[in-house]
Amino acid sequence: MPQHAHGTFTVDVRPLTPPPAEGLGRFSIDKLIHGDLEATSKGEMFSAGDPKQGMAGYVAIELVTGTLSGRHGSFALQHFATMDASGPRMQIIVVPGSGSGEWRGIAGEFVIHNDKGAHSYDFEYTLPSEQ
Repeated sequence: MPQHAHGTFTVDVRPLTPPPAEGLGRFSIDKLIHGDLEATSKGEMFSAGDPKQGMAGYVAIELVTGTLSGRHGSFALQHFATMDASGPRMQIIVVPGSGSGEWRGIAGEFVIHNDKGAHSYDFEYTLPSEQ
């Protein structure tokens, strides 16, 4: 049965140099996550396109470490996002097999909300029943 976690987070995204190729961006991601999930995350993002023109995309991987449902551990999130004239599309999933500690076997989808720079999340996840 899926469980749900909600809360807020702050994110610090900084350019990394050198970029991998002309036309691509590379960034570090550092998050402080609060709410049902109390955690930090570190990751890296690659981007392309022209976000100022409303046409771009990014991929990212971040490692989340903290406490959820009274369990401590870590897991990786994989991001895939684009934006174009039809609007933004984003999918963020738990990387299969990435759970460690008491989060071994975790699966789920992480949804980010951005309301004028204030970030929040909804996280639907499952954990194996016997840990």
